Amino acid sequence: MIFLTKLDGKQFMLNEQMMETVRETPDTVIDMFNGHSYIVRESMREIQQKIIENSRIRRRAALKAAKGGEPLT
Repeated sequence: MIFLTKLDGKQFMLNEQMMETVRETPDTVIDMFNGHSYIVRESMREIQQKIIENSRIRRRAALKAAKGGEPLT
């Protein structure tokens, strides 16, 4: 999940694996597979970077678990 900011300044977490499309109209609009849409302050590029970083974190955790490391809590 990634942290995003609504136009009113409130932060929320969004499951990036449920995103269908992200577009700038000029506001950034995220359309979800369930039909919901979110308008956020972050640009498409910022969202892309958050998704990439989250993917790296999950990959490192999976590698650590595969090597017998302590599970994340």
